[in-house]
Amino acid sequence: MELVHLAAAESRRDEVVRASFDHLILFQCTDAETVLVAASLVDRVTNDFGVWLSVTSAYPAQLAARDVATLSAIVPLRHVVVQASSHSGERADVLRALLTNDEVNFTNDVARIAGAYNRPAPPAPVTVWSFDQHRLVSGDDVLTKVRLEESDAGELTYFA
Repeated sequence: MELVHLAAAESRRDEVVRASFDHLILFQCTDAETVLVAASLVDRVTNDFGVWLSVTSAYPAQLAARDVATLSAIVPLRHVVVQASSHSGERADVLRALLTNDEVNFTNDVARIAGAYNRPAPPAPVTVWSFDQHRLVSGDDVLTKVRLEESDAGELTYFA
């Protein structure tokens, strides 16, 4: 499997759409809210798609889970990467736990959730990855950064 992180400005949306025809893109907007810009691609992105989210204390994994569930109903969202200054794996676990229709009771180093719901769950499974320096990690699956290149859309980072 190959995933391609594409960091691009909002003004490059057309190029992001074109890149999504050739690669499974993990889109991160460099100058606007990634989820809002990704939602604006409704009816333009037809292949599996992903977003790269910076999870912080101001934008915690719980809010990211709500946004991911909503976005997955708009675009064919199949992958989400959680990037954080610390505990990215634990933050990804929170997001993953909240992408179900079930009651969530969950505790780890970054969150304590009791009796929470985040309905509806995404219409198709979404793989949640954490970014750990040069790797993407989701359970036993690990993808490593293999190369960088510039494109008309922005910087492309390939993980395989």
